[in-house]
Amino acid sequence: MNVNKVLFSFIKVGFSIMVVLFIIYAAASVCTLGYDFGYRVFTEPAMEEAPGHDVQVRITEGMSAMDIGRTLEEKHLVRDARLFYLQLKLSAYAKKIRPGVYTLNTSMEAKDMMVEMSAVPETETQETQETQETQEGAQETDTGSTGE
Repeated sequence: MNVNKVLFSFIKVGFSIMVVLFIIYAAASVCTLGYDFGYRVFTEPAMEEAPGHDVQVRITEGMSAMDIGRTLEEKHLVRDARLFYLQLKLSAYAKKIRPGVYTLNTSMEAKDMMVEMSAVPETETQETQETQETQEGAQETDTGSTGE
């Protein structure tokens, strides 16, 4: 009987040690994955070395940050849509991405893509300038006719 108690205690202690080691291993693995993901948020390199190749991307009205990330991942512009989502949410460009068709390059980093997708397209800039010039011309005409 005494041998059974000793054997059972030995097995119980051994099992307890294995459970503790498993918990420590799992915690270390989760921490390592979290650290690696967090590190990549700020240091993720471009998909290819320069010059890379150009890819057309269409961003539509109402696309979420995750939708944009998935689109970029499908086009092989980023490695991980979730990572791009987090990078976008943490950036100053979070609410500035504009709908349109963009030519992005596989040698661009995520921040460069965000800058490109948040820039005012040249056609809008030209239209805005033309509208302002037209309005200024109309004001000058109105001012000139009342001054006589």
